[in-house]
Parts: sequence; C-alpha cells; structure tokens
Amino acid sequence: MNPELLSTFAVPLPPGRLITSDEGDGDVQPLWLSDGPVSAELWARIRDEHPRSGVWPLLLDSRDPEDSDFRPWGAGEFFPERMSSPDDHDPTDLLEKWWTTYTAIDEDDDMLSPDERLAVTAPFGQTWPGLAPCSEGAANPSQLAAEYAEHFVLSRPLSRLGLVAAPSGADALTLAGWDGPANWDNDTAVFSAVVSDWEQRFGARVVAVSSDTLHLSIATPPTSREDALLVAAEHFAFCPDNIWNGPHPQTLAAYAERLIDTHCWDFWWD
Repeated sequence: MNPELLSTFAVPLPPGRLITSDEGDGDVQPLWLSDGPVSAELWARIRDEHPRSGVWPLLLDSRDPEDSDFRPWGAGEFFPERMSSPDDHDPTDLLEKWWTTYTAIDEDDDMLSPDERLAVTAPFGQTWPGLAPCSEGAANPSQLAAEYAEHFVLSRPLSRLGLVAAPSGADALTLAGWDGPANWDNDTAVFSAVVSDWEQRFGARVVAVSSDTLHLSIATPPTSREDALLVAAEHFAFCPDNIWNGPHPQTLAAYAERLIDTHCWDFWWD
C-alpha cells in the first residue's frame, strides 16, 4: 500500500496505520488498518471510489478480546510474500482438481464410510459436474455489496477496515497476504483465482474476512435447483468444510437449497 494513495481519498479516513509484513525484507506494507470499528457506510463509500483509487476495502471481523478466537489484525498476520499471482492459476482446473481430491474414497477415513462419502456429494458422487452457468439478472453488484456490508457490520459491530491496493476484491485477498484457508492451501492466490471467476459469473464482491472465513456478496445467485446444485459442487471443491463440518455432514442437495436466490456466500476453513 503506497501511503500517497491514502492522501488522495475523497472519503475521510478514521485513525489507522499501515501494517508492515514481518516476512521478506520488512518493507512490504500490504494494507492500511483502522484503529477501531467502522461503519458499513464508510466501507461502501470507499468501495465506490475503487475505480478511481484502485484501493479495495475489506471488513475485518474483530471479535471481542474475551473470545478465544479474537484476532487483533496486526503485523505478523499477513503474508503477501508467500503468495503467487492469481493470474498463474486457472479456476476451472483448480475446482476440478480439488473436487477429485476431496471426493476420493479413503478406506481409512474414520469419519465417513465410502457410501457416506458418496452420499454427501450426490447426485454427482466422484464425477466432477463442471461449472455452473452464469446467472442472469439485472442486480447491481455494488448495491448488493453495500447491503451485505450493512448486514455484516450489524452482526459484527467490532469489524475494522483494511485497505488494499488491488484491482479487485479477489486480488485484494492475495495482495494483502490474507491466509484464511492456510490449513488447506497456504497460497491464497489459488482461492483468489476462483473468486475472480465468481466476480464475473455471479457478480460476487469480496466484503469481509476473518482469520478463517470469507464473506462475499452475490448479485446474481442461482435461481433453480439444478443450477444451485452445480454451484454447491463448486463450493464443496473451494471449501469442503462448508459441507463436511457440523454436527452431521451435509449433502450437496441440502446445501444447494440454501443457495437459491441467496445474495451472500460465506466460507469457513477449519
């Protein structure tokens, strides 16, 4: 983040500071971080400036310090030097590769039997069904993103603001060095590549992250069960914990029902 960019903002910023990465040569400042919580209105105003400023805002979920999961968002928590470029990865190839890996039958799996594992990804089983089609609609992605930001801040009022010099929200995840899915792959660029594709196909916009979650607004979600099943398959490949983790494993069919006409997608990596 170039400090000069901040001085060009038409929107007044609250108190904050540049975060310096602890890796590399020590002079990489991947983002600017607000000192305290911010409003959804501020997030939306900065996002509206993105075409001019080239700076993408991220809401950073900052929970109560008494919560064992609290993360202060400081130096040593962002690792841009570890990441490749999203442009180096094909999102279609990534999703198919992940699907093949996660649907493979493991006879030593102590959580799911082979039949139970196949039931989770029914009706596709181990067969990659391919990408979901682009959704049609006249919804405004920026408006939907602003509405979701408002909902997010209402439910997480301690959220702080991170500013990243990036051409899109998907790229901001990598350029900031965010490592939420590190337990699955420590190169965030592969996830950014898929999110970038969703930006084109579904009007997805990156709104918020936490230490292990990603929150997207969706302008044109699937409207039919058939399309929702294909989107659910993409979600499983992207973040299998969304399906696997919980009191009981979900199925793609049950998960897909929740995606129909839903204007936000949330992901959590264990």
